[in-house]
Formats: sequence, C-alpha cells, structure tokens
Amino acid sequence: MTAKSLTLDLLSTCGKVAAPVRALIDAAALFGIADNALRVALARLHAEGLVVRDERGRYRLGPTALGVNQQIVGWRSIDQRVRPWSGDWIGVHSGPAGTPGKRSRDRLRADLQRARPLRLLGFRTLSPGLDIRPDNLEGGSAFVAERLANLGLDLSVAAEPLTTLFGMTSLDSEIDSVARKLWDTEQLRRDSLALIARLEASAKRLPTLPREVAMRESFELGGEGIRQLVVDPLLPESIAPTSVRRALSDAMHRYDRLGRRCWANWLGSDTETQQLPAGVRAAGVRATGTGGLDPTDRADAPR
Repeated sequence: MTAKSLTLDLLSTCGKVAAPVRALIDAAALFGIADNALRVALARLHAEGLVVRDERGRYRLGPTALGVNQQIVGWRSIDQRVRPWSGDWIGVHSGPAGTPGKRSRDRLRADLQRARPLRLLGFRTLSPGLDIRPDNLEGGSAFVAERLANLGLDLSVAAEPLTTLFGMTSLDSEIDSVARKLWDTEQLRRDSLALIARLEASAKRLPTLPREVAMRESFELGGEGIRQLVVDPLLPESIAPTSVRRALSDAMHRYDRLGRRCWANWLGSDTETQQLPAGVRAAGVRATGTGGLDPTDRADAPR
C-alpha cells in the first residue's frame, strides 16, 4: 500500500463528494502511512491532474483519473453490459511505431500504452499488432471505441502509431478456434471461486473485529473482489460459463454492504456516508499521469 494508491482508491469511493485532508490522513494511518507521505502524494497527484482541490481544501478525483474510475465503479452493473453473442468479434489493429532508428524503443512504449486499456476491456492478442474480443458488449463497437478512448487509447487518424478498431465476421474456423482459447478461463474460474470463499469467510468475521481492523480488511479484500470483476473479460457463455462471475458479483454486493458499515463514519456527518462502498480498490488497476491504465504493474500499488 502506498500513499498514492490509497489516495486514489479512497477518492474513488467518494464519487462527487470531496474528501477533507484530515479524513484522508486518518485513513492512511490505518495502513501505516505517515501524515507527511499522504500530503506529498496529494501534491503530486494534484500536479498530475489526477485529483483536484476545491475552495475548502478538500479533494476529489480529477479529470485525468475519471476514465479509469468510470470503469472501476461499473463493477456493480457488469452483467448489464453484455448482450447475446452472435459469434462476431471486435478487433483493434496498431501499425509500427516510430522511425526505423527509434522503432524498438518507441514501439515498446506505444505497445505498453496500447495494452493497458485493451486489457481492461477484455482484449487479448491474436497476432502481433492485432487484439480481439467477442462483440458481446452492449453498444457494440461504438461503446468499445468510446470506452477505450476514455481510458487513454488514441483511435484518431492522427495517432502514432495508427490504431484502428473494426468488426470481424466469418472468421476461418481454425482462427476462430484459436481465438476462443486466448483467455485462461479455467484460471479465471479458480480465482473467482477462491475469492468468493474468502469474501464469505471475512463477512462472518467482520462483525467480531475491532473497528480499525474491520476497516482495513474490508477495504483490502473488497478491493480484490472489485478488481476481479473490473478486469473480467465478460466473455460469452459459449467461451466461459457466466455462473461463477454472477456468483462473485452477488458475493461482492453482500460484502460491499458490510464494508459500508465499517467505513460509515470515515467522512463524518457532513456527507451521505451510506453511499460509500467497501473500497474501490482495483488491485493493479490505477490511473497514470497520461490517462492510461496499468492492469499488471504492482510495484507502485501492491495489493
């Protein structure tokens, strides 16, 4: 846990409510983060546009972080974001980056910036430069294009490298078979079942714990549950059975209600504390200074 990651996570829970510095400092203390470290993190996040400060010196998420936060807080309604699958796919293709002399370094940077939002939207690499996912999200290609843009992927004709989103139909049967195996659905199932068991065990334990201990546990474990739902590729039933994802979603909704009780007085009596969830801690999913995502890098914000 770092001061930066904790601040972003806490402000993610607040929605439009601005959090006073004192409340952020008090929460940081629960995780062993010093007062000064929290203030330094706030200053840096403010400089990067990830948080903004109002006239009372309270903080909320800034515009740079909103695309990521929109994806995170959508965990509550993930099942409403899918539609029956017709067998079609959505592809995103990116051309070579940079001049020949700089191509290796430029391409590595471009590939990283490109991979983050694609991974969060459930895309996987079919061949170098081509990522795909089933076309089963509500809103189709238009929705996916808008969400990718909000997450920092430049799909304009001026982008370097040029990145193009398109629909894919009537794939060759062999390629279609390969495409359906790009996701490790068995690992996803095991991870979800294990997390459900931990959520249920913690739910029984929370009422017996001291308040500060319960706050820490609900924030950390609730964040793991949210992360699992946020990065779920939302695959159609014919690729991965959806029953386990629904079970995890149900478990997280129950756990979230318990987490709210643990954190009910965090911001005091001047806000609608019943709106605060257990903690929007999407482990490994964090805003960056460029408006992108890092769904794999845990060095900055280990969970």
